[in-house]
Amino acid sequence: MSSRLRRGTAAVGLVLAAVLGVGSWASADAQTPLTGPPPGTAAWRADTALGVRLPDPASAPPAEVAAFFAGLAPARRESLAVRHPQVVGNLDGAPVALRLRANALAVAEEREQQLARARDAALPSAERAAAAARADRYGELAHRALLAFDPRGRGQVAEVFGDLEHDERTAVLVPGSDTDLSTYDRPSAAGYDTAAGMARSLRAASGGRVAVVAWVGYTTPVGLGTDAAREELAEAGAVRLDRLLAGLAPVTGRVELFCHSYGSVVCGRSAPDPALVAWVVAVASPGMGLERADELRVPVWAVLRNAEDWVGDVPHVSLLGFGHGADPTSGGFRARLLPSTGSRGHSGYFAPGSVSLAVLAALALAPDA
Repeated sequence: MSSRLRRGTAAVGLVLAAVLGVGSWASADAQTPLTGPPPGTAAWRADTALGVRLPDPASAPPAEVAAFFAGLAPARRESLAVRHPQVVGNLDGAPVALRLRANALAVAEEREQQLARARDAALPSAERAAAAARADRYGELAHRALLAFDPRGRGQVAEVFGDLEHDERTAVLVPGSDTDLSTYDRPSAAGYDTAAGMARSLRAASGGRVAVVAWVGYTTPVGLGTDAAREELAEAGAVRLDRLLAGLAPVTGRVELFCHSYGSVVCGRSAPDPALVAWVVAVASPGMGLERADELRVPVWAVLRNAEDWVGDVPHVSLLGFGHGADPTSGGFRARLLPSTGSRGHSGYFAPGSVSLAVLAALALAPDA
């Protein structure tokens, strides 16, 4: 049986079994969404060194955060980033340059902690090996432009390709299942089939004129389990995506959302604000949790699936909390359609030289009406 057929059959079986109540899909792969404020929030809340109340990471809107930092002298901003790197680095509304600086510090701190664990003879050898692997991973991230970094659980990250403050346009790429801190940019022969690879490819195809954020800021499903057929993780991710976009708006203006696979469910559930988002592009989508594109307040584009994309075998249903609704490429959904010529497979739409990548790059550079 071919790989595509195996995955397609599994996807069909997943949705049908879940909808019909057959079998048990609640497995060890079930994920608990990472929600709430970033690590270090308690120390941030207790910090009175500046003589002012710091904005609460759990409740302060990004606009309030932005106003707070705008009223601080550069040295005071820097002092907060040094004392609370994981809070500042993940605080939507904080200045972009300060977040990049804070996350560089946070990555360095986490690496040192894991190196210490790797050398700790009192720990079991498996724990020391895992710590060494994490330290190596953080070493790889040391010189990246990270807009977010959270090592808890499977880890979350947002990497910037380009210059958010000076490039002509900004796109946010929202990836799908099996994406986390360790996999979002794993080496591959293709080079364009991970979240980071797609972001690099889109930026390169724009001639370096579009800054792209590879946003792995939510807990994604693992495999083709219940999580992939339901929308709880997407709904939790949508809240986090909305905050990201509100924090970027003063710097970038309206952004474009490129939403791949389960990421398109996140984008659909986020109900993008037209003041923040120019349009949404669904790529390799299993559905957006919608029945029609006009349920969103922004234009929706959908890339036609290529013949090798297994997601085309997923039933477009929504019943008893399972399934993601209508096919965004169907006529009844009424999205604006884009060609996929030259792409291959579920993650091949950003392949260099493909028509699909060319039209996605052209859309990223299109006038923001």
